[in-house]
Amino acid sequence: MAIRIAEYAFIVARQFAAWDIGQATIPMPRFSVIYIKRTEKTPKTTRITFTFPDGQEVNYVSENVILEEFTKERIVEKRLFPYIPFYIARYEKDITSENNIENVAGDLEYLRNEMVRLHKKGELADDEMIDLMGFVNTIITHITNGNKSEERLVNIMGGTVIETASEKLVRKGREAGKAEEIIEMGQEFGLDDAAILKRLQEKIGLSLETAAAYLEQYGKQFV
Repeated sequence: MAIRIAEYAFIVARQFAAWDIGQATIPMPRFSVIYIKRTEKTPKTTRITFTFPDGQEVNYVSENVILEEFTKERIVEKRLFPYIPFYIARYEKDITSENNIENVAGDLEYLRNEMVRLHKKGELADDEMIDLMGFVNTIITHITNGNKSEERLVNIMGGTVIETASEKLVRKGREAGKAEEIIEMGQEFGLDDAAILKRLQEKIGLSLETAAAYLEQYGKQFV
């Protein structure tokens, strides 16, 4: 892990490196290693020691983030939104055994409600909320692997029941934007309406009725 971090650090540092005659200044970025799970051997810090030919040594140290130590309340309080999708991993044994998922279900409901609250306050953007819910469900789907708990847990975090008005607008906006591009390109290449409708259905997954409505809306402006 430390070697990989060093490689990434140099890749990032190169973008901001400054060169003068005979001297290069390479500003190394901060780094952090996040451990989703913890064992007895999980280190509290990650240390990279650079050893140079003249005998100099430079220690590059960072405290590790042990996600297991974070409560759901702290994650919300500190606005550590990227940690939310990984929070579910602490319940992997309960989920895979299917014995008791009430704790994970309760935590997911808490996080969902807090995300909705922060979204309404403008602290969580539409795209951020949609992406977070999607990432959470990706992890849930991976852990459950089709067992009986999957449907219930997935529905808590991102089912149609909790789709907000802004989420619908974002989804519709993206859909309309893609439809407009396909129609414009289709007409530029001389495709007839039937071919464009087929592309709209295949590329975006629209129904024939919805595809026809978009063609009626956008088709004339490109003629």
